[in-house]
Amino acid sequence: MKVVIIDDAQINVTLLQHLVRKLPDCEPISFLDPVAGLEWCLANEPDLVIVDYMMPELSGIELVERFRAVPAYADIPVLMVTANFEAEVRHQALKAGVTDFLNKPLDNTEFLARARNMLLLRQSYKKLSNHAAWLAEEVKKATRDLIEREYETIICLSKAAEYRDPETGSHIFRMSHYSKLIAKQMGLSEEQQATILDAAPMHDIGKVGTPDMILLKPGKLDEEEFAVMKKHASNGYEILAGSKSPLLKVAAEIANTHHEKFDGTGYPNGLAGEQIPLFGRIVAVADVFDALTSSRPYKRAWAVEDAKKFLRDYSGTHFDPVCVENFLSDWDGVMAIRRRYQEEGTSLDEVQFLGK
Repeated sequence: MKVVIIDDAQINVTLLQHLVRKLPDCEPISFLDPVAGLEWCLANEPDLVIVDYMMPELSGIELVERFRAVPAYADIPVLMVTANFEAEVRHQALKAGVTDFLNKPLDNTEFLARARNMLLLRQSYKKLSNHAAWLAEEVKKATRDLIEREYETIICLSKAAEYRDPETGSHIFRMSHYSKLIAKQMGLSEEQQATILDAAPMHDIGKVGTPDMILLKPGKLDEEEFAVMKKHASNGYEILAGSKSPLLKVAAEIANTHHEKFDGTGYPNGLAGEQIPLFGRIVAVADVFDALTSSRPYKRAWAVEDAKKFLRDYSGTHFDPVCVENFLSDWDGVMAIRRRYQEEGTSLDEVQFLGK
């Protein structure tokens, strides 16, 4: 353990070095200059600081005050050696952060006992801190494992909904990465970006309750059929909202709001503007863009430039204009996602419901 001795008198330093070497597993590190001693302490992490009270240029109390100004050093013991018996001086030293006092001339037995006790406390503190750090890391690992398993479940359920649709593939991966891209461009935190990436794939889970005769119909839906189809948004919300998982609660919100339109003409609740949760507004842009640019048995894929124009044309009516602009602001990123997840094809969401 590192025991720092700071005293401007060489005879005192020599005596303290001799005594410290009697302590088990201790290394004395000595300074006659208090400024140099403080600099070393601030740059390193001593286990015990022994400091004289009266020193030129920097007093013992001033040194301790600067040392304690570092939050990480709040629990490192400081032993002050002084010939001053005045209570006021000791009170000032205690306020500055001194742990204990020894009077000059030193009693060797008393010094060894007090120093040993302080070092034992320091060892216990370090072990406790290391154990706390280990526990924190174990909790992080367990949490990561839970999140990974939760995400695997989400992907499986999302694919189940997609496979009931007339296409299979990478729609859920493309649109979720598009959503994360928009969130990043909008300045959302990394945690929020990760949340929308993980929750967005569940946006159409409600389709598991849509009859095949409607879900698999190759042509345009009539008014009655479309009314049934629209229920998948609220169905998805009901499937997910009862979960205690924060991630699934976000997924429920996205499922329920990604078909809302900025002008209030969407479904299921006719929300408008910022009444629509931000994640729902983001996913609406990502989902429609991927629907337009994906080929289906009953339609050809739109050219990406046409899809880009569609987003701009309906910015402020169908889509939140801020989300649209942030999506288009990283076009290279959009194309990189499109290329990355192109192999398996994609899934359609709402292209046949856009009124085109």
